[in-house]
Order: sequence, then structure tokens, then C-alpha cells
Amino acid sequence: MQRRTLIQHSLAAGALLLGASFAAAPALAQGNWPTGKPITYLVPFPPGGNTDTLARVIAQPLSKALGTPVVIENRGGAGGSVGSALAARAPADGYTILGGTISSHAINVSLYSKLDYDPVKSFTPVAMLGSGPLVLVVPAASPYKTLADVLAASKAKAGGLTSASPGNGTSNHMALELLAYQTGVKFTHVPYKGSGPAVQDVIGGQVDMMFDTALVVGPHVQSGKLRPIAVTSSKRLESLPDVPTIAEAGEKGFDMGSWQAVFAPAGTPKPIVDRLHAEIMKIVATPEVQARLKNFGMLPSQMTPAELGDYQKAEVAKWGQVIKAAGIKAE
Repeated sequence: MQRRTLIQHSLAAGALLLGASFAAAPALAQGNWPTGKPITYLVPFPPGGNTDTLARVIAQPLSKALGTPVVIENRGGAGGSVGSALAARAPADGYTILGGTISSHAINVSLYSKLDYDPVKSFTPVAMLGSGPLVLVVPAASPYKTLADVLAASKAKAGGLTSASPGNGTSNHMALELLAYQTGVKFTHVPYKGSGPAVQDVIGGQVDMMFDTALVVGPHVQSGKLRPIAVTSSKRLESLPDVPTIAEAGEKGFDMGSWQAVFAPAGTPKPIVDRLHAEIMKIVATPEVQARLKNFGMLPSQMTPAELGDYQKAEVAKWGQVIKAAGIKAE
């Protein structure tokens, strides 16, 4: 099948005055965020995941920088859609920010038949925190040692090889569909309720393979229970330097990362966005947060809000093509 190529892919600081919509408020000095009331940092996923962990890493130093409390509020459901819809309806006054992801702000709009927000029009981009590639792994006893082995075996098997994921529509699932889309090779998706049980069934050989983060599969690779085949990013992972990228393994143009970002409701004044961006980027640049991101298998980003907006639009279009081609829907 003919291969297709997909759509690819400042800081501001100082004394700032709010625009006309915030004319009554004082200047954004260093500290004492306009009125001192708490900022709500909405996390559209349950506690304990990457989005929640990153929010908690950022919240305390952000609170100190702005001189006002930053309170985490978890509102999980529908792949991040429930909490994102709440954030979209919040006042655009600098007191609500949202931990957005590839799922909530790029995939879901094509995956769900009804979404109570527009991932682009309902939000103002604030800061890209980082992007983490996924790792394609197989059981240690698997006969497949390269991506070419995996593709050949899937072509030869009725229905293709089976691939586990933490659930329908997750970035893990989308990585599989992107590989199928670009190669024309069929696979059978096997969704689980979380990465934990999915990984265990891959280790046990009940499922042929899976895509997941280095944070999840890394320990099992190190213990010899899983064999890494390739990573989804355009560059190799520092923690797995001998594992090729999918592009290096023959599928040129393949590039996919599970990203984490911060958004505000649409219409949030630019001075507020600029200040939030500047403070969050300072936090992300600290050695402690850099180490945390590295532990997650994530690469930090220096995107401006405008660059994040452009990147997000490209991601929405990219995953719309993949989801339409695969005929995937989630209700």
C-alpha cells in the first residue's frame, strides 16, 4: 500500500498592565496575582497520572512566584474531556488554568461524536511542558527483534498482531493506528483499563506487543521481561540509546509524542498569558523539574504560546486523519 506522509509538526516578564477587559485590576507586579484569590489548576484526569504529577510539581513554585495559592482540582473522565469542558466554561480572568494533553486537546475532537468544547477555539495556549515518545515493546520470548519483523508478522497473520493499550483513544492506541495508517499493515487493538494490566499480559505473552511510555515499560525492559523494538519520536531516547526510532527503522516521517501543556480559557488577556508562560517556563527550567521530566521519558519544550497554538492545530488535523482512516469512535 502506498505510504502516506502526515502533517508534521519570548518568554515575557516585567511589569505589565492588564488590557481593557481587566482595566480595574492593578498591574501584574512580581507576586500578588491581581487580587490574591486562589488559581484553580484543573487536571482533567484522576490523581496519580503524568498530568496530575506535573501539575503538582508546578503548582507550588507557581504559587510562590505569583503570590497566590494554586489549587489542584482533578476532574477526570472521557479521556480528559470532562475537566477540559469545565475549564472552557470558566471565566477568562487568569484564575483557571488547565493541564491539557494530546488526548484532551488533539485526539478527542475526532474520537468523540459530541464534545462540549473546541480544543482550539475554547482555549488560549499558555505553555508546552514537554513531549514524551512511546516505546514499542514485545515479550522477551517474542521472535520479533526489529520493526521489520513486527510488520512482516502482522501482514502474515489474519487480523494482524495484537497490541495492548490502556484504553480506546489513548495516545498508546493512537500510536498503533498511526503505524497502521502509515504502513498499511493491520493490527488488532486490545484495550485494557490502564497500563498495569496491559503490560502484564504483554509480558505473559497473551498479547503480541504494545506502545507505552519509558516510565511504564522501562523497568520491565531493564529486568529483561520486555524487548524494546523502536521509539515513536524523531530522536532516540537518552534512556534507551540503542533502540532506533520508527523513522530510523524504515518508516520515514513517523514522529509521535504524548505531550503535556497548560491552557487557559479563550479570551484570557495576553498580559496574563505572558506572565503565566514566563513563570511556568522558569519552573520547567529548574534542575528538579528537568530531572522529573527525564524520569517520565519526556523532552522539555521551549515553545512560545503562539508556537504551541500552531503545533496543537497541526496535531488536531493529524489525528483527525488517522482516526477517520481507522474508523475509530468512542462514546
